[in-house]
Amino acid sequence: MKKIILASGSPRRRELMGGLDIPFTVDTGNTFEEGSIGFSDPSDVPVAMARGKSYGFHRSLEDDELLITADTVVVLHTDGISTVIGKPHSREEALGMLRTLSGRKHEVITAVMLRDNVREECFTDSTMVYFAELSDADIEYYVDKYRPFDKAGSYGVQEWIGYVGIERIEGSFYNVMGFPVHKVYKEIVKFAD
Repeated sequence: MKKIILASGSPRRRELMGGLDIPFTVDTGNTFEEGSIGFSDPSDVPVAMARGKSYGFHRSLEDDELLITADTVVVLHTDGISTVIGKPHSREEALGMLRTLSGRKHEVITAVMLRDNVREECFTDSTMVYFAELSDADIEYYVDKYRPFDKAGSYGVQEWIGYVGIERIEGSFYNVMGFPVHKVYKEIVKFAD
């Protein structure tokens, strides 16, 4: 088995990776600068980000190492227009994002890149999330208590807002958390062959 490096500062990705019972280390050293990437297809955004994080890793990989990077976006589809919703930069942005998602369905797309010195594999997973109507009081309570500024779409499905606001999901719950572990595991096994 290769030495697996998870290049992510996300505590949720660390927790989910740990649940696979595969030894790994975390190394967040990276030169890649996240910014707005313009694409006509929203699913291209997390792919470009995951790939950028992989090749922006701060050092060369050893022959026995496997690097894993990931990126998650929330996409709102309305009237034939797809809008990528990233991470909020302020309380006001977080409130606005949740007001926009309230009472609507949206898509969560995560891209994961696995790379060693011989090959690379990048894949995506998609989940539809259906939010109930949220009151302003609920949105303000969640943002002020949970401070979801490191989360795409301004929410964590595993937190209070997920308990009270998500009516249903179609697809992987763990993908909404930012790491489709069922697919990650399969790809790690392929790299072990």
